[in-house]
Amino acid sequence: MEADVKVYTTTMCPYCEGAKALLKKRGVSYEEVNMTRSADDRDKLVELTGGQSFPQIVINQNVVGGFDELRAVDRAGKLQDLLNI
Repeated sequence: MEADVKVYTTTMCPYCEGAKALLKKRGVSYEEVNMTRSADDRDKLVELTGGQSFPQIVINQNVVGGFDELRAVDRAGKLQDLLNI
């Protein structure tokens, strides 16, 4: 079964691009949800993740956080664990 990975992004966001590039490098399929024009959806995202910055990454309903957190999980060798949950 494939992991459910969502990357909530905005346009012109270098951290969003970094997160997507890391996931692609690891061969991880993801759904990108661009939040640029939706204030209501941004409020819902804050409720879901607790984060107000972008990107926000959710893997199998587990909130990872932003690019720095994703990179830390990857460097610690725990990304695959999250994908297998």
